[in-house]
Amino acid sequence: MRLGHFDLNLFVTLDALLDTRSITRAAERLHIGASATSSALGRLREHFGDELLVQVGRRMELTPLAQSLREPVRDVILRSHATLASGKRFDPATARRRFVFNASDYATTVLLTPLVQALEAEAPGIVVDIVGLGDSSVERLERGDVDFAIYPERNASPDHPRLQLMEETYSCVVWTGHHLKGGQMDFDHYMRARHVAAQFGDQRVATFESWFMATHGVQRNVVVTASSFNALPLLVVGTQRIATMHTRLARMYARLLPIRVLPAPFEMPVLKLVLQWNRLLDHAPDHCWLRERILAVAEQVV
Repeated sequence: MRLGHFDLNLFVTLDALLDTRSITRAAERLHIGASATSSALGRLREHFGDELLVQVGRRMELTPLAQSLREPVRDVILRSHATLASGKRFDPATARRRFVFNASDYATTVLLTPLVQALEAEAPGIVVDIVGLGDSSVERLERGDVDFAIYPERNASPDHPRLQLMEETYSCVVWTGHHLKGGQMDFDHYMRARHVAAQFGDQRVATFESWFMATHGVQRNVVVTASSFNALPLLVVGTQRIATMHTRLARMYARLLPIRVLPAPFEMPVLKLVLQWNRLLDHAPDHCWLRERILAVAEQVV
């Protein structure tokens, strides 16, 4: 299809090139040959009168014009998808669709694992990609790089719809050989202890519990950090360290490891976990169907 002298099919190629910054990866995403993608890039360069992608060392970088095109091109793609999908009936049994989730390993373990199990039977043609949370989670949602984001309510964007999935509390996790007076933990013991904590992103963004501690002026002695909630119970085994983590995840690991799950010796706010998606996809039938499935799974999590 053409708009004037511009082939609208090139918009999809342009979007892939701007996102991947690679002819090879763009071709893989589009399921076409690298030569066809290279040819399309040539036509795009001719149309815009700009190189768009230039070689810098071993990698390709976007020109200033290409950088300025990223958001509007992505917006066109998202709006087109929403418009085309709005009139189509979604049949999960026959659908061939890729959904990208932005979620922590905690959300992956507790929520997305049972979801993927359900999809295996209900929608075998659906492919699920899960990318970890980081510094640019909201930006990924804005650009349409991910279909859904699962994160604490406080991290959600006010510009896009969201649904609360579940509430979570925090508990302390210690090795079964941890030295505790009377078998219980008090606040003094907690503050004297050495801790393991989870941090994420290029800026080592603190988790909800670490943020709460810092906000209330309580400084813990954190001696080990990891970019994974699932790693925390493993890192306390055989040590006198303490991990403060999601209660559901802690109880799961207590069935597998020599650890104890104890109440935190202080009040902590409940974590509200939400599902968020781009507002342009609010009425897309495929998104609506999967949102309902995610909510159904969340209701069954105990």
